[in-house]
Formats: sequence, C-alpha cells, structure tokens
Amino acid sequence: MASFELYLNFNLNLNLKKPMDLVVFDLDGTLLNKRTEISPFTRDTLGLMRQKGIHYTVATGRNLHSAHDIIEGHGFNQPHIYCNGVILWDPQFEKLSINNPLSNTEIDTILAAAKAHNITPFISVVSEQNQHFIYHPPVQHDAEETLVTHYRSRKVATVADIDDMPDNPHITNISFLGLKETVNEVKTDVCKNPQLIAYSGEALEGNGLSWMDIHHSDANKGSAVEHLGKTLGASNIICFGDNDNDLSMFQLANESYAPQNAIDLIKNVASDVIGHHDEDGVAHFLRERFSL
Repeated sequence: MASFELYLNFNLNLNLKKPMDLVVFDLDGTLLNKRTEISPFTRDTLGLMRQKGIHYTVATGRNLHSAHDIIEGHGFNQPHIYCNGVILWDPQFEKLSINNPLSNTEIDTILAAAKAHNITPFISVVSEQNQHFIYHPPVQHDAEETLVTHYRSRKVATVADIDDMPDNPHITNISFLGLKETVNEVKTDVCKNPQLIAYSGEALEGNGLSWMDIHHSDANKGSAVEHLGKTLGASNIICFGDNDNDLSMFQLANESYAPQNAIDLIKNVASDVIGHHDEDGVAHFLRERFSL
C-alpha cells in the first residue's frame, strides 16, 4: 500500500486546479447528532454546499467501514481521512493508502502495556484487499465482551482471535476499553515511546469507562488534511471538531470551529465556538458562513 505522499502525487484526481475552500468534518460529536446520524437539516445543508461547488470531506477516528453507511449518499466525493489520519480513501477511484502503520517494535510496546494492566487490546488491520479485521486475545470483562458483540453485529470488520492474525499485517491502530484509571495508566506507558500517540475519552457505555486509540505519532488528522489540501489546491482549509484528536488539524487550518459540546482544549484553540452537535450547529454555521 502506497504512502500518502506517493498516493496523493500519482493517484488522486488532479483536475481541481483553481484555489478553493476545503471543509473538513469530524463525525462523532461534530457533524453527527447524538444518534450518530446526519440529520435531515444537515443533509440538506450538504446538498446546498454541493450546488454551490464547495468541496468537503471527513476526517474521523472511525475506520472506513464503520463510517461508510453514515456518509454514503451525502456527496462525500473528495478523499476521506480515517483512523485519525492513518487511512486515506478515495471514493472516486476506490483506492486506499496507509500512512505510517505501526511497526513491530511499537506493537510490542503497546501489547506489553496492555498485558501489564490486564486490559484487552483490539488490533485493527487493513488487508491488501481493503478488508478491515479486528484481532484480540480473550476479553477480560463484560464491557469488552459487549464491544466485541457490537463489532460483530455492525459487520464493520471481521473479528478474530489474535492467534489468527497474519504475519506482517498493516496495523492501523490498537484500541482499548476499560476503567478510566486503567486506560490512563496504559496511555502513560505507551506515550513514553515518542513514536506513539494516544487519544482517549469517555466511553458511550458509561459506568466510568473510557476508550483509547493508539497510532503512530506521525499519523494524525493534521498531516493528512495538510497533504490533501495541498494536492487539491485548497487556499482555505476550514475544520470542524470536538476532541483532542482534532487538535492537529485545528493547528493548520485557516479556520477552525468547535461545537458547544467540544472539550475545552479544542474550544480554546478554535477560531470560534458554534452550536451544539445535536442541534445542527455545524449546518447552521455553514448556511451563514457560505450564504446557503
């Protein structure tokens, strides 16, 4: 699988020569409502953007398959950014590239931390055929079992035993679900390695649980958005996000906007704070910003 730079140089549609706005959306907590849907009002707003020739895409922590059903049919024709910048997917050419997958040394560091803190690692792998797999050892508590059931029911990936993982896989990220204290301990351990970065937050399952995703430190939304913007000739990059994994793209954006529900870190660096994600805050802002 090609690197971002090679892929963007040789495989993207380069017909877009004139300067343009490029709008980049985070999904959960930003463009999506609390039911993880694109609301009818937001759907109509995206349609108005297309009519006006405004280009937009997505930069999310989700993988390609878990986001597909959500954004399908909503005009996301520019390349998509998944797994917090690890994966770039071009829907027009159906081409996928991986930016800085985890190395064997980095994987060993993460798995050792997981074992030391008795927490189950969920290892995300993308095959040469663009198929998504999640490998894991035996789960250790009910919340992890519920997560496995969730993965299987949504059919966004093939879930399998870690012993079935192929040699030299393309590992995009490793995720965890556990008590906040445990997740933070693992985060502290793995981030001692400068080649790793971890994002975490409160889990939807509640009960004091947190989630965490670990990636290579050079793979982030910001670097992916920067490459994409340069390739498409974007003169103005406008980003929307709500959590710490959006910070890297906020730092390079010409304009950055955080919904009211965003964490304080993101609100503090945003160009402005807009409406709540469950009240179509992004869509209302876009209608005013672009006179839609």
